[in-house]
Amino acid sequence: MEAGKDVNRIISLKLVQTSDVHGNFFMRDYVNNHPVKGSMARIYAYVRSLRNHFGRRLLLLDGGDVLQGSPVVYCSNFVWPGEKNLAAAVMNYMGYDAGVIGNHDIETGHEVYDRWVQECGFPVLGANVVRQETRESYFAPYCVLEREGVRIAVLGMTTPAVPNWLPPSLWEGMGFEDMAGCAERWMACLKEREKPDIIVGLFHSGKEGGIVTAEYAENAALDVARRVEGFDLIFYGHDHLKNCETVKSPSGRDVLCCAPSSAAMTVCEVDLDVECLAGGLKRLKAVRGKVVDVSGFDGAEAYYLQRYFGRYIRNTEYYVSRKIGSFSREICSQDAYFGPSAFVDLVHRAQLETTGAQVSFASPVTFAAKIGKGDVCIRDVFKLYRFDDVLYTMRLKGSEIVGVLEMSYGLWVDEMKAPDDHVMLLDYVLDGGKRLGFRNLAYNFDSAAGICYTVDVTRPCGQKVSVTGMADGSPFDLEAWYDVVVNSYRGNGGGELLTKGAGIPHEALAGRVRSATKENLRDCIVHYIKKRETLDPQPLDAWRLVPGEWAEPACRRDRVLLFGRRGAED
Repeated sequence: MEAGKDVNRIISLKLVQTSDVHGNFFMRDYVNNHPVKGSMARIYAYVRSLRNHFGRRLLLLDGGDVLQGSPVVYCSNFVWPGEKNLAAAVMNYMGYDAGVIGNHDIETGHEVYDRWVQECGFPVLGANVVRQETRESYFAPYCVLEREGVRIAVLGMTTPAVPNWLPPSLWEGMGFEDMAGCAERWMACLKEREKPDIIVGLFHSGKEGGIVTAEYAENAALDVARRVEGFDLIFYGHDHLKNCETVKSPSGRDVLCCAPSSAAMTVCEVDLDVECLAGGLKRLKAVRGKVVDVSGFDGAEAYYLQRYFGRYIRNTEYYVSRKIGSFSREICSQDAYFGPSAFVDLVHRAQLETTGAQVSFASPVTFAAKIGKGDVCIRDVFKLYRFDDVLYTMRLKGSEIVGVLEMSYGLWVDEMKAPDDHVMLLDYVLDGGKRLGFRNLAYNFDSAAGICYTVDVTRPCGQKVSVTGMADGSPFDLEAWYDVVVNSYRGNGGGELLTKGAGIPHEALAGRVRSATKENLRDCIVHYIKKRETLDPQPLDAWRLVPGEWAEPACRRDRVLLFGRRGAED
């Protein structure tokens, strides 16, 4: 080739990012047993359509949280662990170029995620996840991908808040560094060592906010973009929010920051135009990004992928269809927001029986789920609790129990000033700010069992809860110590109900744990149901919203707003 012939040539690259897939690989919901929109299968078909034009100039990246959230990955991880890891096999089939470790990937434990990383045919990154002994990165800190002479460095990091959610055994030997400081260190290193033309951040950390301490922030994607010079583009996830915006770096350069939400319904798609200059230099000329809805994409390749992994699908269907008992009535998670419910109280009953604790905390982790009258299968228990947490029995004072409840109901129940006010704490957070929904995350709406109490909807946050006694009729003492059962997410500080609510320092939580179950909460619920064979699930009626003449009609109104008139009637 003649010297200078390539000068001013434009190389167009396309980068596609998924994040927070949570095991949604196939075009079926194996919990509710019906076809679904979205899935990695549809994303694969969509990416194949793009590769027909871009070929190797398309890079496929993942932002973490692949290994947890669906029966298909649970079966691969724990029920039939001798098989090849399904997540690795699917992502290899799809042709991923790089990924980053997520907090829910770490939730599966060393045995699962270490093996997954080994089986992935692409680098799984995590620069700020370090070995405690050596401070070296536990995962590859970055990778360099070269396309038509353009060197693209991808620096991966995950949220450092993992110890706030997961038992130490799951991340044994690891430490988690602040993202901005880690990015500054590795940015200098990879620039000197690799001399890339483009630098991409691939973060499993949300936009901003979440848990914020003196040492780190849970969601730091935009903060890193603003504080660390050198990024041309940042892909992120973790907070399950769609976003595509440009922020300014310390020098004033534009940095595009994109997040695709969750559950394999959408992807981030970014086009990069790179100009070839004299002397082999490259200059990023244009960056264009968007979030693309692929939930209905219907290419034939989606069905090819499903047929290829048919054995995993059949194994999953067999597992989730196993009958464990029967219910004499339907239970619904919607009920749990407006008072005692058979849905959440079934979790309370299983937790109390499993551990022998005096008090139980539990929340509805599925926004609108039902388990019908009749046969109950393992798939139904995923509706009651979809995570893989174990149970902790912890020692809490009576005043700390009240502190947890005050914070929980403060996140959940509004302060009514008049009878026609909302009783639920709502905000315009749905459909791009067009529709009312819960202002806060419903999986932090803990109720309690083992004690009896009222929640005054006319009182401000922090002054709502009045405990009237223990469920067995004995007095409740603010100064007494009680055995309290919680899931390990909550027990490690998740939702901050035990730290901010009860006022327990995070470093003191481990010392409050008296015991932990070997089985996860979902298995404990399975055993509880199997033991009884047939259940007539009823609410425990341990608490109520007062005054009833305000709360009851307000609950009916807000239920229609949240779930629609038909949902409220159901």
